[in-house]
Amino acid sequence: MPLRRGAPAADPGSARYAAGQDEVRRNNLGAVLRHVHVHGPTTRAELTTRLGLNRSTIGALAADLTSAGLVTEERPAPGDAARRAGRPSLLVSPRSDAVYANALSIEPDRLRAAQVGLGGHILALRETPRPRDAALLDTVPLLAGLVRSFEPAAGTRCAGGAVAVADTTRAGSADVAGIDATLTAALDAELALSGFVAGDLADIAALAEHTRGVAAGVDDLLYLHGDSGVSAGIVTGGRLVLGHSGHSGRVGHMVVNPEGRRCACGSRGCWETEIGPEALLRLAGMVPAPEVGTLTVVRAAALGDQRAAHALERVGDWLGFGVANLVNVFNPDLVVFGGTLSAVYEAAAHAVRRRLNSMALPASRKHLQLRAATLGPDAALIGAAELALDPLLSDPLG
Repeated sequence: MPLRRGAPAADPGSARYAAGQDEVRRNNLGAVLRHVHVHGPTTRAELTTRLGLNRSTIGALAADLTSAGLVTEERPAPGDAARRAGRPSLLVSPRSDAVYANALSIEPDRLRAAQVGLGGHILALRETPRPRDAALLDTVPLLAGLVRSFEPAAGTRCAGGAVAVADTTRAGSADVAGIDATLTAALDAELALSGFVAGDLADIAALAEHTRGVAAGVDDLLYLHGDSGVSAGIVTGGRLVLGHSGHSGRVGHMVVNPEGRRCACGSRGCWETEIGPEALLRLAGMVPAPEVGTLTVVRAAALGDQRAAHALERVGDWLGFGVANLVNVFNPDLVVFGGTLSAVYEAAAHAVRRRLNSMALPASRKHLQLRAATLGPDAALIGAAELALDPLLSDPLG
């Protein structure tokens, strides 16, 4: 960074200079570890090019991370080395087998837990049904039991934990931030750990798709998640928009049809009353049940059921209606449909796009892409792991 005009240069022997050097080193260590965590095994030469650091610096950083047990360094496979001119560069890989995070999700009908290693690899996965009407705190002993069922190998270490909570507006309290704090404190106590963090499932799934899924490399996107309700993860300039207390994105409660049905929130005609699973099943003439859901309607329509096809067309139209409004506000490059909305979008993309084209501003839609999520039901766990591992990735030796 250039010095400000008139500012004296720092004395190389001063404490201020040493502190600055430590911060630079910490940032560079984080940049190397984060790169191989997200992009996988990378040679030292490729790290030099991609991170803009010189070879000796990359070598020293990789050696420090190796000593800390966070990465491995090895010669490339013979076939890979043969394709590179000159002396083969060491391959730097994340220690997925040695460092992991506990990733949890509290979903409307199930609880899930995973050990996710550096590099985003799911090492172990457990799930159990969520008891009907179980409050958030009631799920803590069940989640802890799933975590205890894992058997980490000797010498491995847990770098943190995070829990994704589906549609926290339905948690039974207006103080959702307080619920999160109580939930994470309960998990810490139950598992004799510290530092669990919590977030809305849509936000966390958006983080996963942005890091490893269909939105990788896209810094302005909307991730729309359907389960018992509809929520959004909003990424602008590469950062999640969290709002006050970290709970923005309640797009399911946009009022789109003032004469519509009463919503669970107390309003009438919220977007989720027009595009949620209950609306789709009602239009298709089906009764909700554990074995009857969004995919039931999609399959029926594919087999020629005209009422199911009409239901998808109608819900797709309302889906496009809401997306058009959001696109006009946020002007993203990409809208990703996850959860139950993924299947609805894939089956009714034409209806979504038709309504979007009729309502969205030309400047907002001409560059816009619509995509179904690619990480599927594991998005919440992968995103929770990213959240839990972030302190380590930011300061690997801290």
